[in-house]
Amino acid sequence: MALGKRKNEQQGLWVATTELPKSPGHPFYKKLNELLAEAGFDAWIEKLCQPYYAETMGRPSIPPGVYFRMILVGYFEGIGSQRGIAWRCSDSRSLAEFLGVPIDKTTPDHSSMTRVHQRLPLEIHEQVFVFVLKIATEKKLLKGKTAAVDSTTLEANAAMKSIVRKDTEEDWKTYLTRLAKGEGIENPTAEDLRRFDRNRPDKKVGNDEWESPSDPDSRIARMKDGTTHLAYKAEHVVDVDSDLLLAARVTPANHGDAERSATASCRRN
Repeated sequence: MALGKRKNEQQGLWVATTELPKSPGHPFYKKLNELLAEAGFDAWIEKLCQPYYAETMGRPSIPPGVYFRMILVGYFEGIGSQRGIAWRCSDSRSLAEFLGVPIDKTTPDHSSMTRVHQRLPLEIHEQVFVFVLKIATEKKLLKGKTAAVDSTTLEANAAMKSIVRKDTEEDWKTYLTRLAKGEGIENPTAEDLRRFDRNRPDKKVGNDEWESPSDPDSRIARMKDGTTHLAYKAEHVVDVDSDLLLAARVTPANHGDAERSATASCRRN
């Protein structure tokens, strides 16, 4: 057998879709599509989403069934961003087939996913989550005997320097300036404030006194690397036997793991 060499061939201007190589498909996604079709997923989700779209005006959006299939791709392949999901789907013929996108069409980009995500409320996403779990239960894929609860701290999209006091609405700089003047430092500079803040004995910042005006639901928390940020805690409940996700929620970062685990246990029971 002779050695094949890569050639820089010029692409033809027109290529018939019948001549394009077909994807062999992916066994997992093919089976998943069969299960969704058997359960009538597309008709169900289109009816559920209809109230959130205009009946006649505007360009048709991504079909809800395609959008939620892309979300499933992100879940099964561990992709956390819409940009990453869109790229993965555009790069795979088998995933385009899973989405139902013809070979001569492009898969939805991340901006289209964002528009659909912003249009559909959280309740719709929760109902799809339950729909998929119901399929898993009916097909005896979900055991439900042993569940594991895990949580992690996620940094909020808000800066610590933006926090304000709840009682006086002072920002951090104004607060430090007032304390510094109380210690006899008149007209402190930014460097004076940093030095004063570094050396003062009581530097504790509590959630009872401080909050972020742009993200009041976030909480001041110590991260795993020892730094302090505004943050949330994300909790996942997983079926140990099947690795299926049973619940996912985001709570304030100052909620204890034991408190949330007990709540999850009560819900399972």
